Amino acid sequence: MKLTPLLSTACAVALATTATAQDADLLVFEWSGYEEEDFFTQYIEKHGDAPSFAFFGDEEEAFQKLRSGFKADIAHPCPQSVQKWRDADLIEPWDLSKIPSYSKVAGDFKNAPVLTDGDDVYFIPMDRGTTAVAYNTEAVSAEDVASLAVFHNPKYAGRISLPDVVDDAFALGFLATGVSDWTDVTADQVQAAADWLRVAHANTRAYWTDGVELAQLMATNEVLVAWSWNETPVTLADEGHPVAYNRTPVEGSSSWFCGYVNLKDAPGSEEKAHEFIEAWLQDSSAEYMFNEWGYGHANATAMATFDAQDLADSGLGPVDAPVLEQLPMPVAMREQMIAEFEKIKAGF
Repeated sequence: MKLTPLLSTACAVALATTATAQDADLLVFEWSGYEEEDFFTQYIEKHGDAPSFAFFGDEEEAFQKLRSGFKADIAHPCPQSVQKWRDADLIEPWDLSKIPSYSKVAGDFKNAPVLTDGDDVYFIPMDRGTTAVAYNTEAVSAEDVASLAVFHNPKYAGRISLPDVVDDAFALGFLATGVSDWTDVTADQVQAAADWLRVAHANTRAYWTDGVELAQLMATNEVLVAWSWNETPVTLADEGHPVAYNRTPVEGSSSWFCGYVNLKDAPGSEEKAHEFIEAWLQDSSAEYMFNEWGYGHANATAMATFDAQDLADSGLGPVDAPVLEQLPMPVAMREQMIAEFEKIKAGF
């Protein structure tokens, strides 16, 4: 994931222990921002109210809270976490007979063995986007951002920003060290990516936690180069800021998607949990996601109606460069990434 447009991670952590009080029969454990009602209007039309929400700041925080006994009905991780959550016996399969619009989901978003055991589906893909190089066109040359080496360039020391998200950060490190598929990475490759990120850390002014924070850093020219989700540079450019988005550095860029899991021993209504997912899969939800947030949707039927140039302008079209897809990966390797990332941010 990814959105968190309204709150900083610190605020989201504080809110994780409380839910916004709406429909008491359904509690969604969520990234802040996704409680916007336009994402699930069909649910509100049927029940007259939105679900209740509790918020987390990142997936590891969500995992630890659920494992310690916090109860909710649905949660919104990305696919890299699904195996870990399954191994911890936190989730159970969805009943696809209650989610007819699952048929609209693009096949490439739902076929990974971690996400499904044949007829059992543990993860419903929903939102998707890309991560690449955002840069100030008045202060940074196109030549400099033609390579991910720009994050090591001493010319931009103290003027770059990286995401405070382990998967996005390591996507950068892997690409920069020649890895564009992390589904079978080795411990040595994780270490090489971590070592590359340590050098980039020395140039880093700030680790951004959400698109709003990064937009502020770039709009004030505090940051000139960032590893960014696609929504932020598009928004800044629309506001008249000299910011562009490069998805074709020689080493490549990244793509991601997130979705919903069905939590075991849930306190609320299983029927409403499935109705919430069905509402999220409607064409209207995909239209809102793309038109208002600039992100893509797993509903392939709806996405096929959008203009190809509009998709490209939003950073979602095809590119002629390597793309590291943030797919499920070996749990041990992701645990190594998490541990290394905390050391890197602490300066070790």
